[in-house]
Amino acid sequence: MDAPTIDTRILATLRDASPGAVSGAELSLQLGISRAAVWARIEELRALGYEISASPHRGYCLASSPDRLHADDLLARLGRVNVVGRDVRVFQETTSTNDIVEKLARDGVKEGVVVFAESQTKGRGRLSRRWVSPPGKGLWFSVLLRPDLRPTEATQLMVAAATATARALRTEARCVPEIKWPNDVLLNGKKVAGILTEMSAELDHIKYLILGIGINANLDAGEFPVELRKTATSIKLETGESVDRPDLAVAILRELDQDYTRIRSGRFSAVADEWQRQCGTLGRQISIRIGDRLIQGCAESLDHDGALILRTQHGHLERIIGGDVTLEK
Repeated sequence: MDAPTIDTRILATLRDASPGAVSGAELSLQLGISRAAVWARIEELRALGYEISASPHRGYCLASSPDRLHADDLLARLGRVNVVGRDVRVFQETTSTNDIVEKLARDGVKEGVVVFAESQTKGRGRLSRRWVSPPGKGLWFSVLLRPDLRPTEATQLMVAAATATARALRTEARCVPEIKWPNDVLLNGKKVAGILTEMSAELDHIKYLILGIGINANLDAGEFPVELRKTATSIKLETGESVDRPDLAVAILRELDQDYTRIRSGRFSAVADEWQRQCGTLGRQISIRIGDRLIQGCAESLDHDGALILRTQHGHLERIIGGDVTLEK
C-alpha cells in the first residue's frame, strides 16, 4: 500500500477524535508539516464540503462530511485492510469502472485496488445489459483481485461479493436483503444490487479477476428506465430513507476484505454457509438459461467451488456455474 496522503491522515485523525477536537499543533507534529500547511489542507477539505470547525482553545473538529465519494476520506474511514481497499481511486465520470480496472490489471497493478465512479456512461451488468448509473445516486465500483484459484473456482468470489454486500446493507441501511444466485441482491423481491465478474485466466489459473458491483442507493422511482421499474429498486425506495453512500462503501469494502481473506486461507465454506442462510434461491423452482439451453429444476445447494447444484425435473443433479436465472412463482 502506498503511504497515506496528508489529507487521508488529517481526516483519519479528525474522525478518531470525533466528537472531540485535535489541535493544530498536534496535527503539525503528527504530520511533520507546519501549522500553516495544516490550515491550508483544512481549507482545501472545507472547499470539498467537509464541515470542519476551528477553535483557538480546542482545535479542529469534523462536524459533518459531504455526500460524495472522496478517495482520501474513504481510505481514512477504512483504516488497515488486508487486501481490498488498500488503494482507492474515485472518478467523477467514466464509461465503466470495470474498464479502468481492466487497464490497471493489464498494467500489473497489485490486487486490492478499488475504483469508484460517481457516474458511468456505459455501466454494464451481466450478459452485456445496461446498468443505469446516475451521478451521486449509488455506488458504482470495481475491485481488482489476483486470487490463487482455478477458473472453475471463480464463482467463490461472486458468492463472497454478494454475501459481503448483503451484510453491509443490513448494518448500514437497516434492511433485510436476500441473495439471488448468482449475482443479485434483492430488497422485497426487487433488485437493489448486482455483481459482475470478468477475468483473464489460463487453463488452470486465474491471472486476474474484476468484481464490478453496482448498488442502487438513493435513486427515486422516476430515475429508473420504465422497463426496469417492476424489477429494480433502491435502498431509499424500500426503506424510505437515504443511505450515507461513503459509509456504505466503506462497510462493503471491509466486509469484502474479510470474506476475501477467508477465501485466500481456504475457508470458503464459512462464506458459503452464510450465503446459503441469506439466499432466496435455494429450495425454489428455477429456470436457468445458458445460451440456447433452458434448464429447469429445484436449486438445492452450493458445491465447494460456489457452483449451484440443481435437481432437474427428471431427477438429475446438474452443476451450474452461471446463467440467467428466473425464480418460478
